[in-house]
Amino acid sequence: MCQLTVAEGRLMPIKSEHSSRSYRLVAMGGTFDVLHRGHRLLLKKAFDVGKMVTIGITSDDFARQLHKPHKIDPFESRRIELENLLRSWGVLSRARIVQLDDRFGPTIITSRIEAIVVSKRTVRTGYEINRRRRSRGLKPLAIVAIDLIKAQDRKPISSTRIRRGRIDREGRVVRRRG
Repeated sequence: MCQLTVAEGRLMPIKSEHSSRSYRLVAMGGTFDVLHRGHRLLLKKAFDVGKMVTIGITSDDFARQLHKPHKIDPFESRRIELENLLRSWGVLSRARIVQLDDRFGPTIITSRIEAIVVSKRTVRTGYEINRRRRSRGLKPLAIVAIDLIKAQDRKPISSTRIRRGRIDREGRVVRRRG
């Protein structure tokens, strides 16, 4: 996994000491439809680097605006599934789940957040968040990016591929009969 931070406007590797709860509060966000192995690794990284984690889940309205090529479970179902996962890991007490009505959520309005955990697919959103934070006089966030998690067929795991029946939640290829 690649861990990066933005320091003085440049992308820099994060030193190994940043892997053990080195930030008081980190943020991350997503649709979290059909929780899969990629989501779990992103969440694990957030809880590894942060003492507390704010997790944004897209609202139903915002999820519709994303024009995903498949149905998306309602916000409440996605929130409950995420809470159940975090409870099973024993980290629910370190999490704050919020509804996202846009790509940025609380990351552009609060100075308490110190880092954001993203995938390489969404790292540009981290850059945009930092641009908006700077324009508001807030300190830029450290950006911790993980590689996209590949399925058995070496393509990225995604909820879309799962919904289309191509892979399961662990990234195993689904064999079609007939």
